[in-house]
Amino acid sequence: MEEITFIHCADLHLDSPMLGLKNLPASIRTRLRESTFTSFKRIVDAAIAKQVDFVLIAGDIYDGEDRSLRAQILFRKEMERLNTHGIEVYIIHGNHDHLSGKWLEISFPDNVHIFPSEVTVFEHKKNNVKIHLYGFSYEARHLYDRRINNFEKKTGADYHIGILHGSLEGNNDHSPYAPFNLQELASKKMDYWALGHIHKRAVLQTDPPVVYAGNIQGRHKKETGEKGCYYVKLRDREAELEFIPTAACLWKSVKIDAATAKNADELLTLCQIAQSGERDQGLPVIMSFDIVNAQGIGSFHAGELLEILQEDEVNDSDFVWVSSLSISESNSWNKEKLEADSAFFAELFNAVTETDAVVDAVSPLYRHPGAHRYLSELTDTEKQELAEEAEQLLLNMLNGASRG
Repeated sequence: MEEITFIHCADLHLDSPMLGLKNLPASIRTRLRESTFTSFKRIVDAAIAKQVDFVLIAGDIYDGEDRSLRAQILFRKEMERLNTHGIEVYIIHGNHDHLSGKWLEISFPDNVHIFPSEVTVFEHKKNNVKIHLYGFSYEARHLYDRRINNFEKKTGADYHIGILHGSLEGNNDHSPYAPFNLQELASKKMDYWALGHIHKRAVLQTDPPVVYAGNIQGRHKKETGEKGCYYVKLRDREAELEFIPTAACLWKSVKIDAATAKNADELLTLCQIAQSGERDQGLPVIMSFDIVNAQGIGSFHAGELLEILQEDEVNDSDFVWVSSLSISESNSWNKEKLEADSAFFAELFNAVTETDAVVDAVSPLYRHPGAHRYLSELTDTEKQELAEEAEQLLLNMLNGASRG
């Protein structure tokens, strides 16, 4: 059977605002705001260079339900480039850019095929080969039903490809939208599953391939490492996958052991060494520092240290911007002993780490009329991380008070 080739990408989040970054120089802010567009242009470049048969986009093309006109226009330009080279594009919309949002509609060239809210089959032809592509777009932001049940293989094609924006059961990193398990995917007898929604790329299974492409550009400190798309070759039952990195800027998290730093100058030097180590890697970097085992330098100095590192960053082309910095001091006591010796401390630590308390603490933000529409529900992992951060802040405060 003749080979087919395609690009599988997902979670473009075009025009992502990149919120939460302090004191960014205008030039760096501009490059960061343009990074999602730059990354997608590189994906289109790869599709054209490799002369693929088609491109699959597995949801969340835009960052918000009220997709901006600018994002749509820039996206259309890339669709037109693909159209010029005879490359078809098959698109599903996800929870971020669902079909119930409000936006100014624009037209797209004939090579663009957008799946409706019901599971639909598109047919793609290459010479004498027929490919059936199956997928659906989210009709609303929150979709919890097992839409996988609506996928049914249709006879009459040589290849069958499923496109799904959803969450593998048991994954707590993202909201559990359109849940599925591997057994359900296998039962559909597809030759390839192109997945979106989870921002960390992963090959869940190789026969047939079940693949999360991940997002194309990191947007905050938790989305670290290379981002991009997969170039896929299918021939009969054999699949070959090549990851193509396309991110315009990388996010990295670095832990610094400050046990040897005797004063603030030495701690600053450790940070600058870590910063310089990323300078010549070929891509701009947004870094977060987690400083541990600090000696006599409390967490309340983190803001000052961060400002100094940001003020010293003047390289606009290959910048290494420190976006956040936390300091944990070495403790002269341990949490377990405090809990054992004092009912007060035991109750205090228990209150801090209760995830229900985390939900209660952030609930006013989710009820805010202007903010709630931009927020996804906290996952179990995010609740746990917030609880752990609260506990660490408490430990640092108690440690500082004991020395005072």
